[in-house]
Amino acid sequence: MSDTLAPQPVSALKGARSEGFATVRDTGPRGMITLRGKGETLARMAAAIGVALPDMLGVTTGEGVALAWMSPDELMVLCAYDAAPSLADRIAAATAGDHALVAVVSDARSIFAVEGKLARDVIAKVSPVEVGAVAEGQVRRTRFAQVAAAFWRVEGGFEVMCFRSQSPYVYGLLSNAARVGSELNL
Repeated sequence: MSDTLAPQPVSALKGARSEGFATVRDTGPRGMITLRGKGETLARMAAAIGVALPDMLGVTTGEGVALAWMSPDELMVLCAYDAAPSLADRIAAATAGDHALVAVVSDARSIFAVEGKLARDVIAKVSPVEVGAVAEGQVRRTRFAQVAAAFWRVEGGFEVMCFRSQSPYVYGLLSNAARVGSELNL
């Protein structure tokens, strides 16, 4: 069998899109790497991918990569889907011998975009976080109704990350919250 017939990655909802007062869409396969470590180990991990170590609740970016603070000892790398394995190898090599975890989780998570001038209303309906207090370049881990999620601001709206197994629930939750006529008028 030819190597050129390798299966292509497929997102959980295969590009689903919902139009309401805001657009909710599956962003497709995305590379994601969970990094666990402490202090200097996290700094070496960030250096290995060429981005600054983010401050608490921060997101830093570089050439085709973002690094999000998830907890005091956890970071999440966001990159192109195909780049994740080699990037993870580079990070692991930079922290060889350290007490650290580098795990590609691309197929275990989903990311949705919530876009439009009222995207904030959608997030505010489903999360207890004060959405207006989340600045661009920040990430929040929270709950979206009954499930764990994280979100951050991007140009034109937000991106939301959840476990892949919860993708249909989160997509339905966000799409319902974006129904025309249910705007919050904040």
